[in-house]
Order: sequence, then structure tokens, then C-alpha cells
Amino acid sequence: MVDTVAAPNWRAWQQSWDRQQEWYLPDREERFRVMLDAVEALVGPEPKILDLACGTGSITDRAVRRFPRAASTGVDLDPALLTIARGHFAADHRVRFITADLRDPNWTDELPHRSYDAVLTATALHWLDSDALRVLYGQLAGVVRDGGVFLNADHMPGEGTPRIDAGVRAFEDARRERARAEGALDWAEWWQAAAGDPVLGAPVAERFKIFGNPADGPDHASGVAEAFQPVGWHADTLREVGFGEARAVWCSPSDAMVLALK
Repeated sequence: MVDTVAAPNWRAWQQSWDRQQEWYLPDREERFRVMLDAVEALVGPEPKILDLACGTGSITDRAVRRFPRAASTGVDLDPALLTIARGHFAADHRVRFITADLRDPNWTDELPHRSYDAVLTATALHWLDSDALRVLYGQLAGVVRDGGVFLNADHMPGEGTPRIDAGVRAFEDARRERARAEGALDWAEWWQAAAGDPVLGAPVAERFKIFGNPADGPDHASGVAEAFQPVGWHADTLREVGFGEARAVWCSPSDAMVLALK
């Protein structure tokens, strides 16, 4: 008898990733709604999208459901998250995924299109330091078409508000503890569950070689040890590298979304 391994439920893995992310970001869906509202307002309902540091394709998933005539290219380095994304979208001709390292100066050579209507990213670029992020923003100015948009939603702390920051942290810590008591998985626990999957185990092992195992402490992709820049820095930098306009279009007590128009 030949042993067989059942094909993973890729949709379930993507949803599991979403729940893990929502443990950290309870307003995650609101970010996506605001992001896609801006896309429709500025480039229309049939966008050609670059989903930057796409992970499992969370942005792409919401974009192609909202915009049936959209097309999306997802870019990421993580072999495990890309395995989930490719599995989930395997039958969708509108979507493709590219493996690329955004720190590679030639990463844009891997893209199937020279320009995009919208470049979208969320909770993903914080692992780049300020110098590397400035370089990436300059590259994106060459990828977004004239009249196109770039949106980045991430942790962009305020300045000079230590009491507000402390209150928000305490509130969020208490909320997460309640969710943990109800069975929510944190970052490290989710990765250990993925490592134990018979199909995902191999790409997760490759992922650990690149970024480290979260069980061993904060990993390269978590952004825990990085210095986050305030939203004003992002807007100023995007204008400096070639975008015509840039400003915040959404914020929470700890995070923000910057929109840049080419």
C-alpha cells in the first residue's frame, strides 16, 4: 500500500494566518477596506496590482473579490507563505506570485509588468531599516505608473505622546491575553503549527533558514527589533523619491496608512 498525504486546505491555512494576524491587529479588515477604497477612488475598479511582501495573499484575496476584473502579482521571499498563496490561488488566472528579495537591487526585474496601477502592502515593510526602505520607495516610484498609487499600512508611531502610547500598549496587551485564553495563536505558535503540517513542513524549514525560527526568539521578519518611523517620515520620503503627493489616509492609536500618488 502506498502512503498518501491529503492535500492541504489552503483556504483554511490562509484564514488561520488571518486570525493570527488579527490577534495583533484587530482593525486589520478596516485597513484593507480603506486601502481598496483608495484604489477604486484613484485608479478605478479594474486595477493591475502589485501585492508587495504579500505573504499568503491577504490583500490579493480581498482585492480580487472586490474587483472581479483586477489582476494581481504577489511578491514575497517567504517560501512557506508563498506555498499557501500559490495553493489557494492555483485556479485563479488573475493572480500570480513571484519569489523575490526586496533587498536585492534587481528585484523588479522579476516582475511580469513594467508598471502597475497600485502597489499595496500591509504590516510587512517594518523589517527594513530606514535606509533600505528609502531605497525601496525609490524603486517603487519607478514601478507605479503616472497617476497610480502606493499604499503602505504598518506600525507608524506618533511622536511626543508617551502617556497615550503607554495606555494603548496596556489596553492591547490585555486584549491579547484575553484572546490567548480563548485559544488564539501568536506568531511563534502559528509557525510551529505550520511546521508540523506534512505538506507545509518542508517550505517552513526553508523559511526558518532564511528568517530564523520564531521559537528561538524574535525573528528577522517579525520587525520586533526594528526602529519604526512615524507617518510623516514615510510621506516626506515618498515625495522625495518621486511621488507627487503623499499623506496619511488612515490611522489607529499605534498604526497608520500612507498613500502616495505618482
